[in-house]
Amino acid sequence: MKAQAIFDAINRAADFSTAMDFDNPGFLVGDPQEEVRGVLCALDVTDAVIDEAVARGANVIVTHHPVIFHPMKRVTADTLVWRCIRAGLSVICAHTNLDAAAGGVNDILCNLLELEEVCLPEQGEGMLRAGVLKRGMTPPEFAYYVKQKLDLAAVRYCDGGRPIQRVAVCGGAGGSFLRAALADGCQALVTGDVKHDMLLEAIHSGLTLVDAGHFGTEQHVVPYLAQLAAQGAGDAPVAIARSNVDPSTTI
Repeated sequence: MKAQAIFDAINRAADFSTAMDFDNPGFLVGDPQEEVRGVLCALDVTDAVIDEAVARGANVIVTHHPVIFHPMKRVTADTLVWRCIRAGLSVICAHTNLDAAAGGVNDILCNLLELEEVCLPEQGEGMLRAGVLKRGMTPPEFAYYVKQKLDLAAVRYCDGGRPIQRVAVCGGAGGSFLRAALADGCQALVTGDVKHDMLLEAIHSGLTLVDAGHFGTEQHVVPYLAQLAAQGAGDAPVAIARSNVDPSTTI
């Protein structure tokens, strides 16, 4: 099978044309007509992921975060793109198109948190999801619940001061959807990369804001990416990178 077939399989599930304007997903490095010998899936392209792909004999890397996000004026030996090219690796990245897609990042989060009656809030730009907990919780109880369900070492949260029944979720950095969550009647928002001013606004607004981390809220999509890649990989092996780990350390 050609590498293009992997792109096509992902595109059927998470149309690349639906990505947000600032984003840069797609077939970003390599030759779409290259025969696939193996696929390695991860959240990010890192030096460790490239090393693992080479060690496994894989020639396609599939990730959530784009290996080229900002415009590049040069491709030199100190860049990940250069390393991929020199190693003969093609790279396919599905980002905000996968966040918003049915069955993608945010739907997976809803499933992990066992939310019911899941919907897309009107002000959520197709990214936000909202649903109802099976039972109401206090803010501290809910923060611990998120920590357990997402299998995390730790979470940060601010206490909105209200019992929680309706929850909004957005994987990655979704603090900007705070007002959309409130408008949808949610008492809590689960996301990552929450800034200090967002925590203050959440407290003022009576919203419990749980920062489960960028990696923590998105890592669970990698097995789904592997499933999609396998649909286009033919007989070539598809693996989840052992090196797909949180770059931060909690002490």
